[in-house]
Amino acid sequence: MALSRRVLLAAMAGGALAGCQGAAKPAAPVAVPSATPTPTPAVTPTPTETPTATPTPGQPPHREPTRAEVVQRYAATAPTEWGLEVTGVLTELPEGERATALTFDACGGSGGNGYDADLIDFLRAHAVPATLFLNARWIDANPDTFEQLAADPLFEIGNHGTVHRPLSVTGRSAYGIAGTDDVGEVYDEVAGNAQKLAGLLGRPPRFFRSGTAHYDDVAARIVADLGERVAGFTVNGDGGATLSAAEVRREVAGAGPGAIVIGHMNHPGGGTAPGVAAAVPGMLAAGRRFVRLSDVL
Repeated sequence: MALSRRVLLAAMAGGALAGCQGAAKPAAPVAVPSATPTPTPAVTPTPTETPTATPTPGQPPHREPTRAEVVQRYAATAPTEWGLEVTGVLTELPEGERATALTFDACGGSGGNGYDADLIDFLRAHAVPATLFLNARWIDANPDTFEQLAADPLFEIGNHGTVHRPLSVTGRSAYGIAGTDDVGEVYDEVAGNAQKLAGLLGRPPRFFRSGTAHYDDVAARIVADLGERVAGFTVNGDGGATLSAAEVRREVAGAGPGAIVIGHMNHPGGGTAPGVAAAVPGMLAAGRRFVRLSDVL
């Protein structure tokens, strides 16, 4: 069984803080005892506070709710799921898709503001597309690099949160990282960086991944209300930026068709870049196609 599919408590405890999330992926979400969820109350529309996605021709534009509307809508709703795989989180590509999606997080702040140029240079040299989830603090620390990545059609920029927190409406934590405390903080974590990215890119991001990639089901619904899809993962490629190059190579090379692979691009000198560089050429030679998430979702 692949390393990414086993519960490695030591790697979770040490690796989660070094990267964005721990090295383990549980088989199922953890049930959260709660009262019966309260029905969604009616909401009176008010002016939007978040960027609006470009509408599909022939359809009315999507309007994201304001912070006040989101708080009103979910303040009395109790979550029933918590973890890496909850309702509303994408953990693989659509059924029948034979490609593989490489995704790389840049956590920022205490999670690391570095830039793994070797990793990005390898992807460019082999024309391998990827989705890059960037935290607001990492963007602020690397403005020139951000502009270069955003201008490269090989890459898609995703939302990795404002301050890199697990997404919870009740303050749940993951790997020692405190989660958002309530509905309003969930909104701030998602919408804050969405607004930054929309201003820089000229369009809102399509995909969101929280710090640690942990969510409860109510938080996942809020992300959807804000016009983004929650991107989980199938294979943990670098164990929160803690695995050796050999381990990364094994994990990435073992990713099957339809897998979403998570790794990190903010820890230069680690095992991620050499491990990916060792795994991908063989996958390409075998006919594997790589895609950005938006190419197939």
